[in-house]
Amino acid sequence: MAPLPMGVRFIISFSRDQWYRAFIFMLTFLLYASFHLSRKPISIVKGELHKQCAAADEPEPRFGGPSSSTRRSPTHWLLNNETETETDCGWAPFDKNNYQQLLGALDYAFLCAYAIGMYLSGIIGERLPIRYYLTFGMLASGAFTALFGLGYFYNIHSLGFYVVTQIINGLVQTTGWPSVVTCLSNWFGKGRRGLIMGIWNSHTSVGNILGSLIAGYWVSTCWGLSFIVPGAIVGAMGIVCFLFLIEHPKDIKCSSTLPTHPRASENGINRFRVQKQTTHSEKNGPLDPELQCLLLSDGKSPLHPSHIVVLPGDRTSSMAAISFTGALRIPGVIEFSLCLLFAKLVSYTFLFWLPLYITNVDHLDAKKAGELSTLFDVGGIFGGILAGVISDRLEKRASTCGLMLLLAAPTLYVFSSVSKMGLEATIAMLLLSGALVSGPYALITTAVSADLGTHKSLKGNSHALSTVTAIIDGTGSVGAALGPLLAGLISPSGWSNVFYMLMFADACALLFLIRLIHKELSCPGSATVIQAPLKEH
Repeated sequence: MAPLPMGVRFIISFSRDQWYRAFIFMLTFLLYASFHLSRKPISIVKGELHKQCAAADEPEPRFGGPSSSTRRSPTHWLLNNETETETDCGWAPFDKNNYQQLLGALDYAFLCAYAIGMYLSGIIGERLPIRYYLTFGMLASGAFTALFGLGYFYNIHSLGFYVVTQIINGLVQTTGWPSVVTCLSNWFGKGRRGLIMGIWNSHTSVGNILGSLIAGYWVSTCWGLSFIVPGAIVGAMGIVCFLFLIEHPKDIKCSSTLPTHPRASENGINRFRVQKQTTHSEKNGPLDPELQCLLLSDGKSPLHPSHIVVLPGDRTSSMAAISFTGALRIPGVIEFSLCLLFAKLVSYTFLFWLPLYITNVDHLDAKKAGELSTLFDVGGIFGGILAGVISDRLEKRASTCGLMLLLAAPTLYVFSSVSKMGLEATIAMLLLSGALVSGPYALITTAVSADLGTHKSLKGNSHALSTVTAIIDGTGSVGAALGPLLAGLISPSGWSNVFYMLMFADACALLFLIRLIHKELSCPGSATVIQAPLKEH
């Protein structure tokens, strides 16, 4: 008998469950990367919507449709009486002196709608099938992203049109995050959750990078396509979601936990009901730090070391979805939510304003500034993975976030100083700042949200994860809305003032974690969590 080919041996070395788990990992990664891909074009196109009134001796090359002369509003071109040449100041109404406030209003419209919608999205999402809910959101998001770009082809210069488009797009995009986090957490238990979700959360940076490159390709020639193409990609991924997304491993009779980590069986349907006392020998073992330190049963003292809660495991029973106030009472939700508010303020200020900052400071055109800004997201990929690895190894989520926030503030100050010294200094600081700014943001929105959404106080209620995720990310999105708005208001007084605002936000984020960090560093070990086997019915 001939030996099996190497490729076949590789395929059969993995179990059916492992292949399905890898498939869901990649699918949810691509689905949410497409969401971020569609958010990035607005930051790239800002440099084209408002220019520095450079003289234009000949029209820009355009793609089809009306001629360039018919596209322009009267304010788009200024006539120079001495040279009798036209001066290109951008796209009305963003060609005026208050362009930074108008562009900030676009960011604020999207992010404010996203923040408000996120609180409702988790509550709605856990009452609907994830696949249908996410598909609707992706199709609608693709449509409204493309609609923004159609303003170019139809020569629309109404600020209201662009603001309303951003508001609706922000609302429909809230379907994404609670859905993908819930789905991924259904398939992966708590073992190595920080590393797994740190790698998975790089979809944010990957989507930003792809969005920058796609939008940058057309920004100088036909900025409408910078929105239409990402919109089409999001819509296409919505169809893929409808055809292939598997919400829960039980739908195809797969295991919901990683086989090498039996403790991870807390997430999913298979839980246990009986409350059980540990033996004397079990009391002497180390207690799960997450159980003992961070996620406390009453907010004041750890769970009693002689008891464990064994959670419900009836496959046929279902629990009611958790209420909004019930999710807020989970220990750690409020602290991490407020921390994320300021962490996301910093991250989204970079997301929406970094290309324009590079254009102003390094005097690059919109395309080159967009390409250079992707280095911030490259650093974010490494920062998210590093935060996950460290928090898994130390089993201290809050302390990991706190350390990175502590280092981020002085790094931002150095960035604001050395970025004016040349391109090489800008590249180095983009990578470092991206890692330190994105690390805490990535950890809180993924591993921490999943930890809190499967907290032991929920007694196995798998419907809580979507609501908890939405509360944390919704609160963070309030900061995401405020950051770009404040940047638009502050930047006319100087970019250095914007960086001072970002450093203050990092300090506030760290402040809200002080209590949790203190508990993580000071609480002693205790008993080991033991789980009883599920009885067949």
